[in-house]
Amino acid sequence: MKTGKLSQFKDQKYLNLETFRKNGQGVPTPVWFAEHQDVLYVRTMAGSGKVKRLRNNGRARVAPCNASGGVLGEWVDSQASLVTDKATSDQINQLFIRKYGLIKTLFEFFYVLRKTKSATIAIELT
Repeated sequence: MKTGKLSQFKDQKYLNLETFRKNGQGVPTPVWFAEHQDVLYVRTMAGSGKVKRLRNNGRARVAPCNASGGVLGEWVDSQASLVTDKATSDQINQLFIRKYGLIKTLFEFFYVLRKTKSATIAIELT
């Protein structure tokens, strides 16, 4: 992970992803993340509110946080987009499995059981 804006996310398990409603109101959400080639990635349910908000507006802010969303660093403006390439999404999923181990595997198991579709979000710091 490069120094600079990305350095505060090194060795963190959670980031607070703030996406924006059509009226401009921010909605912060603590999420797991992985970093690859200076891009932060988030995996979530395809039908989640953050995915819907990002489809309308790719503007986002991120900050390292604890599991309950308590911010541990500085907010950074970002541009977020949905990853549509399946091979890239699968590669990112492997990064999550390496980072979060058994807990991530259990979440994947329940996603499959419930037939829940996943979405991968790419976050580039601006």
